[in-house]
Amino acid sequence: MSLMIGLNSGTSFDGIDAVLIEITMGADGHPNPPKYIDGLSMQWPKEVQKVMLDTFANKVDMEGLGRLNYVAGAVFANVANALLDKLNLSPFEIDGIAVDGQTIYQEQPDHKKINQMTDEEKSDLVGRWFNGPYPICYQLVESNVVAAHTNITTITHFRQADHAFGGNGAPLMQYLDWVVFKNNGPTLTLNLGGIANVQFVKKDRSQMIAFDTGPGNVLLDHACRKLYNISYDKGGRIAAEGQVNDEMLQELMKHPYFERELPRSAWRNDFSSVYGDSILEKFSHLSGEDIMATFCAFTAKAIAKNAKDNIPSFEDIKVMIASGGGVFNPVLMEYIQEELPKGMRLTTSDEYGIPPQFKEAIKFATIGYSTLHQVANNIPGASHADNYAIMGKVAYAPRHAKAIGLLPKKK
Repeated sequence: MSLMIGLNSGTSFDGIDAVLIEITMGADGHPNPPKYIDGLSMQWPKEVQKVMLDTFANKVDMEGLGRLNYVAGAVFANVANALLDKLNLSPFEIDGIAVDGQTIYQEQPDHKKINQMTDEEKSDLVGRWFNGPYPICYQLVESNVVAAHTNITTITHFRQADHAFGGNGAPLMQYLDWVVFKNNGPTLTLNLGGIANVQFVKKDRSQMIAFDTGPGNVLLDHACRKLYNISYDKGGRIAAEGQVNDEMLQELMKHPYFERELPRSAWRNDFSSVYGDSILEKFSHLSGEDIMATFCAFTAKAIAKNAKDNIPSFEDIKVMIASGGGVFNPVLMEYIQEELPKGMRLTTSDEYGIPPQFKEAIKFATIGYSTLHQVANNIPGASHADNYAIMGKVAYAPRHAKAIGLLPKKK
């Protein structure tokens, strides 16, 4: 039995979640479903949050990015230590900390161009990325800072191993969902983070399907900051007072993201503050409540349409299992349920022992555990990677260092 810490700061950038899970290795060589022990959430330091938000708009230079990478490591270390303090645990009791870092840029692969490349073109490894069309992303977290200041081996940067084989590297939720639901028969899950994604889980993971459907909370949160100077619509109270505007909804559904080939992976640039501001300006004659209600309807319609168009036998599925911060917005959940087939019930991962607000952090803890055991933890069938890979980079805790000599005396 192992204890793992998982940390997550998602695209909505609304704080850092930390969880402790208990996990074991299964007879099939993959982890058994994790057991959630406890968790907590903490805010980014305000001065760091401001600069981090500037990175999303390309307003931070190289010196700033380099410094912020180490700062992010220090922030994640503080959150992990806070969880240890809460549970009165020693670092020596924890096998690892898993955190992807704060993603500030992501560019998905152009699968159409990749499929058209000749063997000679593919043999040019430099050209795959220098000229495109292979994927790239950038996360802020110096793993060695986390490991050094928690004394716990730290696993970070999970997407890049899948990217190296031309895969989307997202959504990463698919591996946790496979671990948890693979023996339940075909299962449909929904993650409502900053970006929304669905996973169609099957025991044969080569047949799994996973993709981003579009925005989850990202446009809602942006509108809250711009219109109300608050970070999010708690309980969906603002949206509940509004009416869906059909003209605005039709405009949103024309977003070019929906024309991309599957598997699709969205990022803040697709539904960025620039895009959000353009919508707010165009529909400034609407009330804030109507705008919020319409953004909820947009998220719901994008989820249902994408799932219906791309999930086999979608109409026959009996349940959709939702997680992420969006499940605590009853207006959003109601709109999603209305868009689903009449025989499909929308529920949350709480029903399966996984707190919805902590599922992303549980995901990283589970993937990190598999990384330490050198298990293939990507899903090529869903990401379109050319091969299986071990996702995650490992920074060992100082306590594992061997052949240690005496430290020089400081003058």
